[in-house]
Amino acid sequence: MTVLPELLPVPFWGIMIAVILYAVGSGLVEVLVSPIVEACPFENKNGMMSFLHSFYCWGAVSVILGSTLFFSVFGIANWKILTFIWAVVPLYNAFNFITCPIERLTEDGEGMRPGQLLRLPLFWLLILLIVCSGASEASMAQWASAFTESAMGVSKTVGDLAGPCLFAAFMGMSRIIYGKMSEKLDLVRTMTVCGLLCVVCYLTASLASLPVLGLGGCALCGIAVGIMWPGSISIASQKCPKGGTAMFAFLALAGDLGATVSPAMVGGISNMAGGNLKTGLFVATIFPLILILSLIVLNRRFGEVSK
Repeated sequence: MTVLPELLPVPFWGIMIAVILYAVGSGLVEVLVSPIVEACPFENKNGMMSFLHSFYCWGAVSVILGSTLFFSVFGIANWKILTFIWAVVPLYNAFNFITCPIERLTEDGEGMRPGQLLRLPLFWLLILLIVCSGASEASMAQWASAFTESAMGVSKTVGDLAGPCLFAAFMGMSRIIYGKMSEKLDLVRTMTVCGLLCVVCYLTASLASLPVLGLGGCALCGIAVGIMWPGSISIASQKCPKGGTAMFAFLALAGDLGATVSPAMVGGISNMAGGNLKTGLFVATIFPLILILSLIVLNRRFGEVSK
């Protein structure tokens, strides 16, 4: 990111290559970390999966706060220095993976092959579930800053702190709370309630006339979407215990697909509406609604999920 734009004749292509490389790296981490935790002999795997994914939120909060502070002190022109600083995080993780003990989810020859997974109706329902989870999370997360800036007329610095930073903080708190209370809660019912809350938050952000209410809808949406992604993974692990690493790879791909398509859809619809982000967020309400319907079908057709 800091070197390629200077070396290539078109700087934009240097940035694109860097983005592709770190997207591949972060995608592999997503595929590997969840099955590592799932293979650990925890009694409360739902809670531990939620606790694991809460650290994504604290990472996001740290990056937003750290980057905002850096730019305030040293200026945005020195972004390359900041990029070198943040590169320490994946470098440190590389050494963690070298020493991390990894257990197998299934014995050799027992895990389902990709072709077997693709023929399961349950698998496609799980795919739909995590697509909507990623979409519900990313639509608000990626547009929260711009929404706050346009709705409240504040600077980008304030918009980043009041929008995506609050969203990530609330999302992290919801995952930690569920991690501690998961043994007392039904996962599917909890996700259904969170889906309903997500619908309310999206409608509040898109329809509220007062900017502060819209901001509240953005922030509280973090609580609503917190359990969706890790909860979908936990449901898949219970319903399809022999899915193996291939299943986690498909789930990560599907979740990222939802997280890619939904913000682009919000941006495109908002652009057609004359730059009105509220219109785009209103249409994005379809994702938590589909998630709720998927959970209802899952519970009725494939039985309840254990705590």
